[in-house]
Amino acid sequence: METIHPESWKQDLPAFREKTAAFYAGELDKAAYKGFSGLYGSYAQKGGNANMLRLRMTAGRVTPEKLAFTAKAIREHKISRVHFTTCQTIQLHDLDGQTAGDIMEAALDAGIVTMGGGGDYPRNVMCSPLSGTEKDEYFDVLPWAEAAGAYLMTFIKAEKMPRKLKVGFSNSPQNATHATYRDLGFAARPDGKFDVYSAGGLGNNPRFGVKVAEAVDPSKILYYIKAMWLTFLAYGNYENRGKARTRYMQESCGGPERYAKAYGEKLAEVFASGESLDLDLHPAAVEKTGDGSVVSGPRVLEQKQPGLYTVVWHPIGGQPDPGVFCAVSDAVEKMPGAEMRLSPDETAYLINLNGAEARTMLNLTHDSAKTLFESSVSCIGGTVCQVGIRDSQGLLAACVAAVRDAGIPDGALPRIHISGCPSSCGTHQTGVIGFRGASKLVDGKPQSAFTLFIGGDSRQGQEVMGRELGVILETHIPAFLVEVGRAASGQGFAAWRRTDPTALEAIAARYLV
Repeated sequence: METIHPESWKQDLPAFREKTAAFYAGELDKAAYKGFSGLYGSYAQKGGNANMLRLRMTAGRVTPEKLAFTAKAIREHKISRVHFTTCQTIQLHDLDGQTAGDIMEAALDAGIVTMGGGGDYPRNVMCSPLSGTEKDEYFDVLPWAEAAGAYLMTFIKAEKMPRKLKVGFSNSPQNATHATYRDLGFAARPDGKFDVYSAGGLGNNPRFGVKVAEAVDPSKILYYIKAMWLTFLAYGNYENRGKARTRYMQESCGGPERYAKAYGEKLAEVFASGESLDLDLHPAAVEKTGDGSVVSGPRVLEQKQPGLYTVVWHPIGGQPDPGVFCAVSDAVEKMPGAEMRLSPDETAYLINLNGAEARTMLNLTHDSAKTLFESSVSCIGGTVCQVGIRDSQGLLAACVAAVRDAGIPDGALPRIHISGCPSSCGTHQTGVIGFRGASKLVDGKPQSAFTLFIGGDSRQGQEVMGRELGVILETHIPAFLVEVGRAASGQGFAAWRRTDPTALEAIAARYLV
């Protein structure tokens, strides 16, 4: 299998520095700069006065070395805004152009590649964050997710890629990475093999993936990745940028069954080509043992390794306090075998901890969500993102404050999903309650608002898109959620919904405009 060493990307960095300097000098407009800088995993933020930089963390795995590098960059450059993204990367915000280039280059020495983090390229390969530690998983899919990430880097400069190519691996029906509706997804089975799904995705024209193969031996996954690329080369839409995503091929091929047939034909071509893409991988054993102490609590998970624990850390909106982030990194360096895993719901998991280490991490991560509702998902929002319509982070902060002030108990509200625009980076379309940035005319004047979705589900075998109910003014959403929380407080949100399936809609009707 061909691979690309991170060092080889350094030859491309002078061009980034040159174009970035031209952008800040006013010699390059925002659209032209965005089309160029996405290759490097960096975009100008809204207003054009700062850059963000996306650090790929393949399969959501943040090794102690990568964690230490990120903490060092935060300290040296006094970075005040960090974001755990829904694609399991770490974004650094409010950077000047020189700093973005400096971190990008230094990251390569730490094994962190930013190339292809944006634009028309394969994005960060996703993996169930607790793979290898979770008690009920089918099997540890991490080695194959990491191999897929390395292989996809060889496609960064390939011709005619989709406008994004998102690949995910799931280790159980919890479907944490939405493997059944990614551009390409590998869903683990109890027999140690994968079912493969293709041409799915959220956003405009959302589609659940088409199952294109069953019981695939993990050693063969790279053949399926190459077949995905060849299928897009043959059937992808290059003329309309808005439709240059794999999910549109379900329609262009004449429906899911015909798409599956077209994909199968390309897969057969790959196998017949004689190219060897077989993998010989095995999950790494966790050699660490516990210290004999026991720890428990709502943010503590027992691992399948006896005596070891995972600590759950979900900063509100996926935005950790930079000081806490650095303190966590310092602590991990002193804990053999420990590392951080990122989740698509913006949670960080600190894994392979003995009892004493788990207690240390619980104390350090004091900025973590205290309830299920506080662990809600939000994209970075329209104050930062160029294409964002609404301030999704601001809405989430206002909702958390209102729910806390109202004393709504844990469990009375579900995790909500907020996207600032139709791109669905906050996965609003498959959330139990989702919001998408919108606008509403009130007395002839446009007002900040969000479209409400309810009833979505991301679990494998139960996938459903949420129903769009209508538009709520942004200022009214905290009160809406407080009212829902009060109504459900006696029995919990899920039981409340089962008892009266129309109650949520009835409350929403009073807030829709």
